[in-house]
Amino acid sequence: MRSYRVAAMRWRQGLTAIGMVFLFAMLAGCGKGAGDAAAKEQADPAATAVPVETAEASRRAIAASYTGTAPLEAQAEAQVVAKTSGVALQVLVEEGDVVRAGQPLVRLDPDRARLNLAQLQAQLSKLESNFNRSDRLASQQLISAGDHEQLKYDLENVRAAYRLAQLELSYTNVVAPIPGVVASRSIKTGNFVQINTPILRIIDNSRLEATLNVPERELATLRAGLPVRLQVDALPGREFTGTVDRVAPVVDAGSGTFRVICAFAGDDLQPGALQPGMFGRIRIDYDQRADALTIPRLALLDDEGDPSVYVVREGKAVRTPIELGYVDGNFVEVRKGLEPGDAVVTAGKVALRDGGLVQVIGPRVAAAATAAPDDSSGERQ
Repeated sequence: MRSYRVAAMRWRQGLTAIGMVFLFAMLAGCGKGAGDAAAKEQADPAATAVPVETAEASRRAIAASYTGTAPLEAQAEAQVVAKTSGVALQVLVEEGDVVRAGQPLVRLDPDRARLNLAQLQAQLSKLESNFNRSDRLASQQLISAGDHEQLKYDLENVRAAYRLAQLELSYTNVVAPIPGVVASRSIKTGNFVQINTPILRIIDNSRLEATLNVPERELATLRAGLPVRLQVDALPGREFTGTVDRVAPVVDAGSGTFRVICAFAGDDLQPGALQPGMFGRIRIDYDQRADALTIPRLALLDDEGDPSVYVVREGKAVRTPIELGYVDGNFVEVRKGLEPGDAVVTAGKVALRDGGLVQVIGPRVAAAATAAPDDSSGERQ
């Protein structure tokens, strides 16, 4: 029994020795691998360089602009109402029809108005005859002055009622108050129309307007006559031009903004034309520099410090503060900090550190050929 215990103890000691030898071998292998990796890293510095894309700072024309959004509205719009009551005998227009000012739109039943006019015409004829006879008698002093004045008063009263009846008869022909397009119709032939009931809506598409509420800091820069560019979601890829029609001279104390009204030419329901109600993205250019040093907006660092970029010099990323000027769509003007031809990092800058190694991938492109998402174009620095 004792010999069995001794044998078991020696067997355990043998296993322990074997494990120790295996552990030392593994540690030696790991140390050798780490050493090889370090040596490889020293031999190939590009292995730690961060891949980036760059663009050159270049000169180009850049514009200072203000951008905003606003719906388009017709310059003139009219709700056509019935000025008298009656049954609609004819509805002469449909939605989408182009009409001119004074064109008949709806014909109402005129019988009641005609009868009333005829009755007043008979009264007017009788009073005119009586007044003429009274006038002759008054010249001969055969009638009192009071009776003569009363006849004159009655005659003028009936004349006014007669003119009113003529006007009521004319109201049975509902006409267009402005030229434009019939936008909506809420009446059908045979309907009874109450007085002052809206029955049609007409909009004038020949001129469209968009009203921007602009911060008061822009009051000195925006003025009437400035060129305006417009894009609408309904017509992607197209750009329309207009002008600043007028600028409100008063700043709203509550919002700190003033109104800028931009005007655009419109067409009457032409395919691909601007229409009231479209949502417009508006840009007003108020200054332009023909030879400004620019870089893509993508090159700007996103931290909260002063504006800066990474410039590639001798294979390293150098953080460089810059002074910005105008912002024009995908590009920004650099007033200080860069020279033409400097390569700024546009992609891969998140992983960079000041002085870190970089590896430029792809051909270096000029700033004018680099595009960035245009999410807030038209700002001014």
